[in-house]
Amino acid sequence: MNEKHPQAQPPRETMACDVLIVGAGPAGLAAAVRLKSLANEAGADLSVMVIDKGSEPGAHILSGAVMDPRALDELIPDWQARGAPLTQAVTQDEVLFLTRDRALRTPDLLVPDNLRNHGNYIISLGNLVKWLAGQAEAAGVDIFPGFPATEVLYDDSGSVVGIATGDMGLHRDGTPKENFERGIEIRARYTLFAEGARGQLGKALIARFHLDDGKAPQSFSLGIKELWEVPAACSQPGLVIHTAGWPMDKETFGGGFLYHLNDNKVALGLVVGLDYPNPTLSPYQEMQRWKTHPAIRRHIAQGKRLGYGARAINNGGIPSMPTPCFPGGLLIGCNSGTLNASRIKGSHAAMKSGELAAEAVFEALQSGRQHDSLSAYQTRLQESWLWQELEQGSNFKPWFKKGRAVGMVMTGVEHWLLPRLGVKKAPWRVKNSVADHLTLRPADRCSAKIYDKPDGKITFDLPSSVYLSNTWHDEDEPVHLRLSDSAIPVAVNLETYAGPEARYCPAGVYEYVNEGDAPRLQINAQNCVHCKTCDIKDPRQNITWTAPQGGEGPNYTGM
Repeated sequence: MNEKHPQAQPPRETMACDVLIVGAGPAGLAAAVRLKSLANEAGADLSVMVIDKGSEPGAHILSGAVMDPRALDELIPDWQARGAPLTQAVTQDEVLFLTRDRALRTPDLLVPDNLRNHGNYIISLGNLVKWLAGQAEAAGVDIFPGFPATEVLYDDSGSVVGIATGDMGLHRDGTPKENFERGIEIRARYTLFAEGARGQLGKALIARFHLDDGKAPQSFSLGIKELWEVPAACSQPGLVIHTAGWPMDKETFGGGFLYHLNDNKVALGLVVGLDYPNPTLSPYQEMQRWKTHPAIRRHIAQGKRLGYGARAINNGGIPSMPTPCFPGGLLIGCNSGTLNASRIKGSHAAMKSGELAAEAVFEALQSGRQHDSLSAYQTRLQESWLWQELEQGSNFKPWFKKGRAVGMVMTGVEHWLLPRLGVKKAPWRVKNSVADHLTLRPADRCSAKIYDKPDGKITFDLPSSVYLSNTWHDEDEPVHLRLSDSAIPVAVNLETYAGPEARYCPAGVYEYVNEGDAPRLQINAQNCVHCKTCDIKDPRQNITWTAPQGGEGPNYTGM
């Protein structure tokens, strides 16, 4: 489980740039485009580099997604003329509360403002990211996919000066293969970390610089998504449906989404809070069960499933956001927790944070600074419309931690009643108090969840779903899911919690197998879709997700 790397390693090659951005998602690419725009306006020669662990920009990107175009309007005002893949405007919102067999629709007049999507677009975020990457490259940004950043580089003063990418061509035991390639060092005057929720290096930076001191514990959910193609007669382009209630029990935060895109495509899925208490709950199986509800089934019953994926999202709100600034760089986008859980939207927030980061970095570079703390970013963030929006939505998930009824009532109060009284922000603040990994109860104190077998038409088994994610890892490479203590899975997780990792993972990575009379945890790392759930939910925080070799993982199409 804990492989060793070669004892004698050749030195790394070194590259240099002015600004390095780790992650080619909405935040990272928006930062890159904005930096180049500012440099061009000022006539400055600025080298900007973006690296990403995916095989190409967008390969690892997953979101619902309904997008607010506000940040894109600011970044690239003529995005429509440039062919941005925002073509399907939202035409109708439906908010449903589900019981086992019924769907109670919220009257349009009473739909809270956070779930109103007039002016937004139903998109494939992966396609948008590919387009943004093209815009960045056209502006002169260097983008290198297939390069996972696995180590932060520091100077003698402790400031961040760049990153190192992972070694490639290693056997499972850590010894080099014939095609072994040493990782490279990329050094920069400033480094922006835009890895998404629970980023590997972001996690390390938060710990090193104590960026979460005095903050509420971050809270996460797992989003599981499928993409379907339906007959033209069943397609309702522009329809957005959000659901609450069934199949979630009263102790579990969660809700469903179903979006009709153009081209007869339907994106749908379930978001499950990772603070759930019952260790026998399976988010994947809950999502399959949710599709059987008549209100959902009717949209896809005559369709064909095209894609599958999963990703953790952070939703603790402002009180859980780490300080984003440290010497030499910034955390941006979902790496810093900018997603607005109340709106179920993170793309526009990530993009805006990237734009603000670019402005702070450019200002520092113009004044001749490097490797210092960019506190101007936090000032810009807190003075922006994004901060105002996050202020309005910060209580959403913490309220639901107090129970479904409380959450639904307070969502109505804060996002329907108060705005109609002219109150822009609730005069109270609710904070998360318990980290998600601490919420599991012993299995003998919970009723075991029982799930039906898949029918192969609406519901599917896990292997066939992972197959649709186009996930690939070399089986003969070091396991990138690392255990701090190999005894804990059996002695604690299996003994006390009935082996929850075999259920919370939406890709079948973890399973308990018997060797003689002794059970052991088997890690099928080749199945990993990089959702980070194991890193978040393991009750002893014994599992650490690290980036595998470059380009490996899912290769999402149209997601």
